[in-house]
Amino acid sequence: MKWLSVLPQQCLVLMTCLLMALEAVPIDIDKTKVKAEGQVEGEKVENPDTGLYYDEYLRQVIDVLETDKHFREKLQTADIEEIKSGKLSRELDLVSHHVRTRLDELKRQEVARLRMLIKAKMDSVQDTGIDHQALLKQFEHLNHQNPDTFEPKDLDMLIKAATSDLENYDKTRHEEFKKYEMMKEHERREYLKTLDEEKRKKEESKFEEMKKKHGDHPKVHHPGSKDQLKEVWEEADGLDPNEFDPKTFFKLHDVNNDGFLDEQELEALFTKELEKVYDPKNEEDDMVEMEEERLRMREHVMNEVDINKDRLVTLEEFLRATEKKEFLEPDSWETLDQQQLFTEDELKEFENHISQQEDELRKKAEELQKQKEELQRQHEQLQAQKQEFQQVHVVKQMEQKKLQQGNAPAGPGGELKIQPPGEHKAGDAPQQPAGGDQPLPPGHVQEPAVRTDQVHP
Repeated sequence: MKWLSVLPQQCLVLMTCLLMALEAVPIDIDKTKVKAEGQVEGEKVENPDTGLYYDEYLRQVIDVLETDKHFREKLQTADIEEIKSGKLSRELDLVSHHVRTRLDELKRQEVARLRMLIKAKMDSVQDTGIDHQALLKQFEHLNHQNPDTFEPKDLDMLIKAATSDLENYDKTRHEEFKKYEMMKEHERREYLKTLDEEKRKKEESKFEEMKKKHGDHPKVHHPGSKDQLKEVWEEADGLDPNEFDPKTFFKLHDVNNDGFLDEQELEALFTKELEKVYDPKNEEDDMVEMEEERLRMREHVMNEVDINKDRLVTLEEFLRATEKKEFLEPDSWETLDQQQLFTEDELKEFENHISQQEDELRKKAEELQKQKEELQRQHEQLQAQKQEFQQVHVVKQMEQKKLQQGNAPAGPGGELKIQPPGEHKAGDAPQQPAGGDQPLPPGHVQEPAVRTDQVHP
């Protein structure tokens, strides 16, 4: 299972609402080490996918808007409320003609893409009479009433849709992870049903042993606490733990030097804690659970530190968090293996849903099998007709060939359909060639032949 992460920022205010990025270091890499190696100034790093179905369109619009100097300057001075209220979107009327033309083209391409998706979906259920305009209403990231030009309303809708969708990202992720865990348990129980009693006991014993082994790990520090950050300061940064300084720590882990700790920079801080619990070499450690653990740590710190809920941590917010009691004396952190992720009732409901899906798939498989058999029958029938046609065609070719060779085909009684030359039926007058020497009938006077060598006066 691939867990999606939101984009780091490209510029302060734009990222506040759209959560986009210029540079992002993968979450499974220690960013402090990446900084130590140094980054090439201006080097463009591939951004992680937002997970939105309009991710590419979102990125392209931002790339085009950033090429306009006026709009870029407005972004740098705008605040969150100006963007959310739609005030920033009205600045679109002042951008260059080239930018507007490119945005128009991007919107037409996006509308065409959505229409293709709709058509493909409708074709799959053999629906006819598709009303694309009506179906486009379900997509809230663009103004479907005007499919040809990119207007301020389009930018406003794109900002609001991306903000709302990304805010629901964590909630959706929790639901998907719960399904993942329930599926694991469902498959394990189904496998146990296939075993005899002795093997089943061995398998259950092995399962309990692996759970115990996974849970036997060092203490995990509370994410964002002083103990947790000091451990990063000492082991990842290689600095004296007695000289821990929050301000220096912030600047050290602000990898892209933009003045903020974004979500990816925060997630990188938890690598040392996760290594205490998860090891890819161990059979009992699930790496999907490790990434979920990382994301939950990031989510917890954001909820505690990110005061204005813009999904970015400023230096001021960070320093204020270090003054709280929770920073110095935090509660213990419960890892996933210490939590009940689902109840038996939830698992039973999930299994019933799976059973229903299996029944539907089985019915579809039976229908497809019937269609296959019918198509096979039709194919065999067509093959038989084709073979019969070929035989008739061969007979006709043979008769035509005999005619060309001068051999008349025989009739039903064996008689020849065409008589040989020189043989005539009784009463038939023989045909005489013109100018022959045959005697003329009585009373017929033959005209003298005209000489061609005589000259007439």
